[in-house]
Amino acid sequence: MTRSTAAYEVLDFETLPSTTCPCGTARRGLMETPSVPYSFHLTEISTDARVHYHQRITETYFFLECAPDARMELDGEQIPVRPHTAIVVHPGTRHRAIGRMKVIIVASPKFDPTDERFD
Repeated sequence: MTRSTAAYEVLDFETLPSTTCPCGTARRGLMETPSVPYSFHLTEISTDARVHYHQRITETYFFLECAPDARMELDGEQIPVRPHTAIVVHPGTRHRAIGRMKVIIVASPKFDPTDERFD
């Protein structure tokens, strides 16, 4: 459920549909809200996330939950992550999450599946 008024938006991620993505499973909020210039995702990362990049979209990952050995791969470099870490991934950066985790991803501009690229 998304509730919108001129003053605010309310998102209930429990009611948003789950979508399979290269990272695992995402619930994407604010996709249909024209007054907000970004989308807001709750994503459960699987252990087999695929390396990908975006041509236009900047993604900010905020790690809610992850195993002690969780990492992000950014242009081939592996960066350890832990809960309450944030990483900004700029367009053109090849990236993937390694290990099971739950993250919030803010995509700006809004997520567009046609902007997702694989080598």
